[in-house]
Amino acid sequence: MLEYFQPTHQANSLDLIPVEQLSRDGIRGLIIDLDNTMTPWNNLEVAPKVETWFKKVKAAGIRACVVSNNSKRQRVAVVADQLGIPFVFGATKPRRKAFRAGMKLLETGQKDTAVIGDQLFTDILGGNRLGLYTILVTPINDREFIGTRIMRRIEKVLVWIMKHFASAKPFSPKIH
Repeated sequence: MLEYFQPTHQANSLDLIPVEQLSRDGIRGLIIDLDNTMTPWNNLEVAPKVETWFKKVKAAGIRACVVSNNSKRQRVAVVADQLGIPFVFGATKPRRKAFRAGMKLLETGQKDTAVIGDQLFTDILGGNRLGLYTILVTPINDREFIGTRIMRRIEKVLVWIMKHFASAKPFSPKIH
């Protein structure tokens, strides 16, 4: 059961994920979480380093889309439009339907799609349930929805267990 929570890779932030390695690994599409992965929670500000990373992704021929549990269409749309990528809002991750919708937008399949996010119980679990390549990133900041803060406590226990019994390959120095 732990394998459902075990990401393929880990990175300290979105912009530290090497686009070249994604290409080498056959990734053609990225399903990316919004809050605390691309931007701080409930914030419209995309950091310049994130914008630069997205330019590298596009230059490598990799398509990206936002798949967010955030129920505010306009909030998700503003960030996605700024980056020139499609989006799914109110996704109810880890349900498979949200990830399938992302893959449909990207025109990719199970073998060439990666999921990037900051939560084990939504992004990683959902991606792994479909057999996708998953990348766990460190949350951008501590400010989060109250439900997420509660789940983070459970995540910490799970991360401790996984550190001792399984390990993801880091792109950069280990997190957590």
